[in-house]
Amino acid sequence: MAASELYCKYARVWLPDAAEVWKSAELMKDYAAGDQTLSLRLDDGTEVQYKLDPRASNLPPLRNPNILVAENDLTALSYLNEPAVLHNLKVRFVDSKMIYTYCGIILVAINPYESLPIYESEIISAYSGQNMGDMDPHIFAVAEEAYKQMARDGRNQSVIVSGESGAGKTVSAKYAMRYFATVSSSSGETNVEERVLASNPIMEAFGNAKTTRNDNSSRFGKYIEIGFDNRHCIIGANMRTYLLEKSRVVFQAHRERNYHIFYQLCASSDLPEFKSFKLGCADDFHFTNQGQSPVIDGVNDAKELHKTRKAFSLLGIGEKEQMEMYQILAAILHLSNVEVQDQSGDRSSILPDNVPLVIFCELVGVPREEMAHWFCHRKLKTTTETYVKPVSKMNAVNGRDALAKHIYARLFSWIVSSINSVLKSGGKQHSFIGVLDIYGFETFDVNSFEQFCINYANEKLQQQFNLHVFKLEQEEYMKEEIPWTLIDFYDNQPCINLIEAKLGILDLLDEECKMPKGSDDTWAQKLYNTLLKQNAHFDKPRLSNRAFIIHHFADKVEYQCEGFLEKNKDTVNEEQINVLKNSKFNLLLKLFEDDEKATNPNKFSGITGRSGQNMRDIKKTVGLQFRQSLHLLMDTLNATTPHYVRCIKPNDNKTPFTLDPIRAVQQLRACGILETIRISAAGFPTRWTYQEFFNRYRVLMRHKEVLPDRRQTCKNLLEKLMKSSDKYQFGKSKIFFRAGQVAYLEKLRSDKLRTACVHIQKTIRCWLARKKYLRMRESAVTIQRHVRGHQARCYAKFLRRTRAAVVIQRNVRMWSARRRYQQQRTAAINIQCFLRAYMARKTFNKLMFEKKSVVIQKWVKRWLTRMHYRRSVAAVVLLQSCVRRMRAKKELKKLKVEARSVEHFKKLNVGMENKIMQLQHKIDEQQKQNRELSERLGVVEKTQSMEREKHSKEVESLRKSEQEARTRAETLPSLLEQLSFLQHELENTRREKEDLEQRANTYKDEIQQVVEDLNMKNALLKTEKDELNTVILDQANQLREIKTNTENTKELEKELSEERTRYQGLLSEHLDLEERHKDLKQEMSLSISLSKSGHKRTDSSFSSSSEFSQSSSSAKGDDGSARTEDETESTMDLPVLLKLQRRVKELEQEKRSLQQQLDNREESQQEKEKEAEEQRTVGRAELDLETLKRQELESDNKRLKQDLDELRRSLTNEKNELLPPSPGSLPYNALLEQLNSSNEELEIRKEEVLLLRAHMVRQEALKHKDSPLGGSVTLELGELPPVSHGDRSPDIHTLNEDGELWLAYEGLKETNRILESQMKEQERVHDERYRKLLEEVNKLKEEKDQQQKLLTQSLQLPEDVQIEARLEHEITRLTSENLDLMEQQEKQDKTIRKLKKQLKFYMQKVEDVEATQPKDNAPTMNTPARAVNITRKEKEYQGMLEYKQGDEERLLKSLVVDLKPRGVAVSFIPGLPAYIIFMCLRYADKVNNDQRVSSLLNSTITNIKRVIKRRGDDFEVVSFWLANTCRLLHCLKQYSGEEAFMTHNTPKQNEHCLANFELTAYQQVFSDLAIQIYRQLIKCVDDILQPMIVVSMLEHEAIQGVLGSKPTGLRKRSTSFSQDSAATVETLLQRLSLFHSTMSQHGMDSDLIKQVVHQLFYVICAVTLNHLLLRKDMCSWSKGLQIRYNVWQLEEWLTERELVDCGAKETLEPLVQAAQLLQIKKKTEADAQAICNMCTALTTAQIVKVLTLYTPVIEFEERVSNTFITSIKNLLKGRVESCTLMMDAKKIFSVSLPFTPSTVALDSIQIPASLNLSFLTRI
Repeated sequence: MAASELYCKYARVWLPDAAEVWKSAELMKDYAAGDQTLSLRLDDGTEVQYKLDPRASNLPPLRNPNILVAENDLTALSYLNEPAVLHNLKVRFVDSKMIYTYCGIILVAINPYESLPIYESEIISAYSGQNMGDMDPHIFAVAEEAYKQMARDGRNQSVIVSGESGAGKTVSAKYAMRYFATVSSSSGETNVEERVLASNPIMEAFGNAKTTRNDNSSRFGKYIEIGFDNRHCIIGANMRTYLLEKSRVVFQAHRERNYHIFYQLCASSDLPEFKSFKLGCADDFHFTNQGQSPVIDGVNDAKELHKTRKAFSLLGIGEKEQMEMYQILAAILHLSNVEVQDQSGDRSSILPDNVPLVIFCELVGVPREEMAHWFCHRKLKTTTETYVKPVSKMNAVNGRDALAKHIYARLFSWIVSSINSVLKSGGKQHSFIGVLDIYGFETFDVNSFEQFCINYANEKLQQQFNLHVFKLEQEEYMKEEIPWTLIDFYDNQPCINLIEAKLGILDLLDEECKMPKGSDDTWAQKLYNTLLKQNAHFDKPRLSNRAFIIHHFADKVEYQCEGFLEKNKDTVNEEQINVLKNSKFNLLLKLFEDDEKATNPNKFSGITGRSGQNMRDIKKTVGLQFRQSLHLLMDTLNATTPHYVRCIKPNDNKTPFTLDPIRAVQQLRACGILETIRISAAGFPTRWTYQEFFNRYRVLMRHKEVLPDRRQTCKNLLEKLMKSSDKYQFGKSKIFFRAGQVAYLEKLRSDKLRTACVHIQKTIRCWLARKKYLRMRESAVTIQRHVRGHQARCYAKFLRRTRAAVVIQRNVRMWSARRRYQQQRTAAINIQCFLRAYMARKTFNKLMFEKKSVVIQKWVKRWLTRMHYRRSVAAVVLLQSCVRRMRAKKELKKLKVEARSVEHFKKLNVGMENKIMQLQHKIDEQQKQNRELSERLGVVEKTQSMEREKHSKEVESLRKSEQEARTRAETLPSLLEQLSFLQHELENTRREKEDLEQRANTYKDEIQQVVEDLNMKNALLKTEKDELNTVILDQANQLREIKTNTENTKELEKELSEERTRYQGLLSEHLDLEERHKDLKQEMSLSISLSKSGHKRTDSSFSSSSEFSQSSSSAKGDDGSARTEDETESTMDLPVLLKLQRRVKELEQEKRSLQQQLDNREESQQEKEKEAEEQRTVGRAELDLETLKRQELESDNKRLKQDLDELRRSLTNEKNELLPPSPGSLPYNALLEQLNSSNEELEIRKEEVLLLRAHMVRQEALKHKDSPLGGSVTLELGELPPVSHGDRSPDIHTLNEDGELWLAYEGLKETNRILESQMKEQERVHDERYRKLLEEVNKLKEEKDQQQKLLTQSLQLPEDVQIEARLEHEITRLTSENLDLMEQQEKQDKTIRKLKKQLKFYMQKVEDVEATQPKDNAPTMNTPARAVNITRKEKEYQGMLEYKQGDEERLLKSLVVDLKPRGVAVSFIPGLPAYIIFMCLRYADKVNNDQRVSSLLNSTITNIKRVIKRRGDDFEVVSFWLANTCRLLHCLKQYSGEEAFMTHNTPKQNEHCLANFELTAYQQVFSDLAIQIYRQLIKCVDDILQPMIVVSMLEHEAIQGVLGSKPTGLRKRSTSFSQDSAATVETLLQRLSLFHSTMSQHGMDSDLIKQVVHQLFYVICAVTLNHLLLRKDMCSWSKGLQIRYNVWQLEEWLTERELVDCGAKETLEPLVQAAQLLQIKKKTEADAQAICNMCTALTTAQIVKVLTLYTPVIEFEERVSNTFITSIKNLLKGRVESCTLMMDAKKIFSVSLPFTPSTVALDSIQIPASLNLSFLTRI
């Protein structure tokens, strides 16, 4: 491609700049070959001329399009050059706040100098298992790549972290190790991961220090090997350290600190355990106060020491060893304060009382004198003699410092060795991942031996990096089978040879160290003489003879020779070491044992002394050790797969998110990133798959150019667009582009889209203009129409007004004439009216006077007649009462005699009905009288109302006349004025007026008299009304007295009901005993004694019975044979007869007491009758009630006596020999039959009484409905006290029929309630049928919609895929139909089994009848007096399963361990295993065996846990046992017997409640087990859905290319753990549907299913949102649209399954708001406010992160400005929320297990034969 095509007008380029390194500019005109200058315009508007050299191609580098800015991978840029790399990093770091960027295989990490929420466990989970290119750049992505390649290839990995001090190497290495510890788990019992991570705070405390560039700078290099076993679990670790900066122990520059551990000790000096160290603050010691910066902002040294000690304890280093370490460190601090005094010459001395020296010697346990002596002296050895020579003060101080450095280095090495021994793996190591945290390339103003070693190591690492990059490029090209040429890259092997080769710098340095008189100057001269002219990488400074220059790969560095020899030899006074070796301090002896050998091969600081030539030959120099260790490191790295992390320090001021371009470019050059860019640019840096290329540049093709073969389509397009085939290559799966080609394609695409936009705009503008014209034309026509209409209306209005004026004039004239006529006519009529009124008033007054006299006479006569009638009635009633009282006394005496007879109770019963009818008749008569009185009262009121109306009408007419007169009087003067010709009659008119006034006064007096008469009449009416009210009150009092007398009847009824209740209890208990007897008979045969004892157990129950006692009551007048028989029976061992006899006596006593009470009540009643004659009617009613009561009692007594005699006869034989009835005998069966028949008779009597009462209430209501007393009667009935079932008064003489009526009314209401419940039940059945039909219709609709959807989708697929999709759909449909058919077959099988059971029962009944017929015909000796029919009952199951002791394991093995959930879920009722286990539990409860109960429940829990543990990854198994565990828990509650649960049961289910054991504790245990299974279910589902969520919710697009998503261009660097690329939202919904249907088939509670769905939707939302926040390529407008569509599909799925109320939709709200945030406008302050109001479910960090990551897909979109993001932060500043960025995808909501009762009856459950549970027996 020609330069003229690229350097055209408006093209953007980069210009060099001294301050910003590079500046952006824009071409003002096209460039042509041969131009000397370029016309450019800078971003600030300045125009410049850029000079070009025609001989050299020095065109400025081109700038990438905005669409390619801020790429995740620098190699994905179209133009690969230094300014593009710097600008991309700046945009990502400063604008987007992203600190990580890929550069090929390198991860560039820029130190943000700020804590970021991007390292939480949720982010680790998000990166776990993901491909490196799929996620945004992160240190976790590199760690995951290394971990996956180790797991996939079994090859060792290395993560190389490098960078200068302050760039964040230590933090990056720490997070990488944390990631490895998190994603793996230790295989041993101890937690190795925590121990590996615990080594970090220890190494930071002893090896890190504050520098001017970094507050936590690592002053040593380390390589940590983390070992893994064959299951990829951490089993151990090993650490190697490199080149500890020992000089920092004794010297620190300004604003720097010593190692952290010293300041931590000083900050904790007040602790009791540190008192003996005699420490103070850090400023008190020379080794810690030189930098004058003892405190780091935001760091608490005391807390850091606590963390360090905690880490030591976690690693297993005891408290004693820790205190020994701290003691040595304290000794080093005190050693720094030892003062050396200068004496004459080269002598020096230390005072004997030097306190620091004394403390130092005490702490290390050595003699003070010897240590002081050897500080100021040294020993020289020759071949024959040994000399002790004093040293100067300078040398003494240097010796003191050397000793301190040596001790600290030894301690550091010992700590590393101790950590390695603790982290040493106990098992076999399968592979390892190494993390190298090493210093980057360094250059300072003064560079010494340390910088030389560091840069030497970086040269070696850069060489290894270049070879690895070249190898990867070669492998990629060979894999894609494209031609490639050798890429030229920088080879730094000559520089490495300069340093380490023979006669190299290190070799000459070691040689000079061996010379007795060797010095730095002589070594420098050797370097000049040997290397200056022989090696191009070596140079000499112009102005110095003690320095040299090396041309490194990054830059040339000048090293000062001063101190090289001393640091290389690392000398220390041997005599001082000997003194320390004689110490009694154990740890100190460990540090210096085997001093001649290197105690740690990973430690590279040796010890050399002046002890002879042989010793010097043996010891290794520091440079030699470092070279050997570096070679070992390189061998290790070459044997592993390296992963590179380059840390960049953005600025020297530690300002957050501020990038200094000059410092950044220096580090980019030094760390090899630009070299990587250069190597990539030399080949084919941009690589896209064919599908990505097609989706992106589809707009450049015509429709006919699109072929089914994507590769051929892309090839044709590129051949048409690009003339030079050298600019691209076609691989097997990718297209490879040269640098700059993608920018050209983007330009073509942008031009194409711009042209399309212009065409669209043209068309739209044309449409808008035409639409505007048409609107204007239509408006003009409308205006014209309205104007013309207005003119026409105005003319018509004028015509109407003219005509109206004429009409008005005509009518006014007519009105004037008519008014005059009417005035004259009115005057004449008024005169006539007044005359006629006067005559009428005279006639009216005369008639009124005569009317009043007649009325007074009528009322007086009526009153006299009424008084005479009342006196006559009172006399008749008194005579009747006396006669009736005499008859009643006679009848009472007669009844007293009859009461002792047998027929009494029978007659009482018969007479009761007659009396009820008599009372009813009496009530009817009283009602008839009341009705007559009310009619009379109504007639009187009606007459009075008519008279009042008549009078009111007359008064009204008079008032009207008066009003007319007044009106006419007012109009009279006007008439006189108008009628001038009538003036002569004015005097006559005045006289008439006076007459009218007199008449008006007279009229008023008459009206007042009439009103007084009416008031008098009203007073008389009120008096009569009060008298009637008094009569009504008297009747009400009589009714109240009647109600008080009903208590006797209520008491008797209460006793009757109690007796019936006792009888029913006796009968029920007897049936239970009979059933139990059958059970015991099946198990074993009992002896007669045991049988009798079993009968005796029934005594207590028989004693509580009452019906037998009632049937055995008899009168005193019974014959003596009955008493003799009773006495004879009492001597026999017949429990039933004994109880009957005892109860007969009790009833006789009760009867006598009742009779006595009746007599007393009768006497008292007679006295009351004498005292009050007005209550005779009430007394008569009471007497009738007493008669009825006695008759009923006599009838019942007679009937019960007959029943008792019949029972006695049935229990004896013909010989009158009393034998105990045995079960199955005729007397025994007769007794049973008699009990049954009595019970049936009682039920019939109850129903008859209830019906009778209901009928009486209805009749009473109908009678009182229309009467005026109906309201009062109703009120009185409502005031009756309800029938109480508690304690009642023993007084039985306060009864009447009103209580019975009220009970009947209550019975009627109960009947109505029953009918209402039956109607509700029918309505419920109808609703259920309607709901089922509606569900079937909806199901058919769903199937129809699904068919249409599948058809639409299949039509869009290729033919082969259509066939597969149709086959899959057909298989799914057939499977669903098979399941439906199986359910129908199961229902039919149940129906068949039920019918067979009924048929078998009826056949058995027929056989029994046939078998008993001959026996009935044969003569029997023990035939009872009355024939008894025996009906065989249908066998009922008790809902329990019998099993033998020890069968629990066999049961649970078949029911839990070996059970296959799929077969059970499809074939049987849901929860069948739980029901079976509970039925077995009921059997254990029945036999009252607590051992069986506990064994069964504990074994069940154990086996379920075992199954869940073994098959916890199988969703179907976990769901099945969660449903059954919950069902078993519900059964324990439902049948526990607690009232709260029993209310949900049927009566039959309540009979199945547990009787002997209270299992509340096991309810809690099963609840905990259910929660445990629920959490396992969620974990299982999470594992299944995790690989699908991101692909379906984020990556998949329904129609490729429609949304315009931009291909990322990233390299998919890992193919392990391949994901299903075909996963869609439909796939996810199908999986959710499968989960839902499985849980429903297993019978899981609906509430629990809703909680599971709620949890799953939360996981979907959390995982999707987390990946959205970590993937910049997903944050675009089009992706927001796709996410909202996918969320809508999820919501529709909830609606289809009626799960909208489960809260799942609300959990998707953060994802919905994030999608809306991607699509909303993001420019103005109003937009910011709208975003804040909308995104309530997102945190501030998440909102800012989405806005920061927002990436335009096309050039027409714009990035979010930093100003807008700042305004968002300000608006959200006051929001109280979590500061975390990610959602917790591992969060599990708390589950609740609401009680859900079962409608399944336990006795209806049958055990399928397929379960192999034949050893269980239904009871």
